[in-house]
Amino acid sequence: MQRRSIGMHSRKNGGRKTGAQINSSVLVFVILLIASSVLLLLSTMDFIFGVKNIGLSIFSGIRGGIYEVNSFISRSISSISELATLRQEHANLLMQLDRYEELERSNAEIFQENTRLKEQLDFAKTLRYRNIPAQISGKDPDNLFSAIVINKGSYSRVSNNMAVVAWQNGTQALVGKVIQTGTLESLVMPVFDVNSQVSARFSVSGFEGIVAGQGNSESPLLMRFVPKRARDEINIGDIIITSGMGGIFPKGINIGRVSGINMPEYETTLEIELIPMIDFSRLEYVFIMEAEIPEVSFPEMILSQD
Repeated sequence: MQRRSIGMHSRKNGGRKTGAQINSSVLVFVILLIASSVLLLLSTMDFIFGVKNIGLSIFSGIRGGIYEVNSFISRSISSISELATLRQEHANLLMQLDRYEELERSNAEIFQENTRLKEQLDFAKTLRYRNIPAQISGKDPDNLFSAIVINKGSYSRVSNNMAVVAWQNGTQALVGKVIQTGTLESLVMPVFDVNSQVSARFSVSGFEGIVAGQGNSESPLLMRFVPKRARDEINIGDIIITSGMGGIFPKGINIGRVSGINMPEYETTLEIELIPMIDFSRLEYVFIMEAEIPEVSFPEMILSQD
């Protein structure tokens, strides 16, 4: 009996011990489960956040790339548009510059033309002959006399054998004479023509001769029939003027300057080479000498006033 009670007591103590152990295991399991759940939850949230961050990064990268591409395209289109605008503005500026340069050239030409016309007008006032101003308009189409065409004719009272002079480089000089007259144009035979004959003399020594041309404005004029005894009194550079003989050319108009003196051995006269006072390659304006202006004396002025 005693042994049974001892065994039964032993079983009861063993059962209590086993229940306590089970409760402890369950508690540990629950704690571990909770801890695992917490850890799993934390791990899952980190993963989600990581995935979310990765997705956000990828999306941001794609969005940034698209933005950069759009920006590049927009800047390219804007640059092309601005370049086209700049090219058009540059072309417009070049056109304006060309117009300004053309206007500047025109103004300079007009100023020079006005200066030349003023010089011609001042010269015309000094002439003691009534004169008809004219402009060179061309050359003789037939070239029979190396003639010069002027823009004045019989309508302006121009007639044949009128003397023609010009003002150039501050000097009055002989151009030639009218040989053919139309209504609005006339032909002038220049002094360098082979058919031209002008009675002339040395302005200082007074020796006379006849000046003729050689058919070319680049060739010197020739003054013939100058007596050999004049050799000691004439020099290179002397000025030859019209003598007034013949009644066509007024007296005292410059013709040329002595550039050479020839003494043919078997001739009794000298041959003088002259450089014309007029540069025919630059001749623009001329004056046709119409008639000498009469000088009014003092008594005549009194009578006219009465």
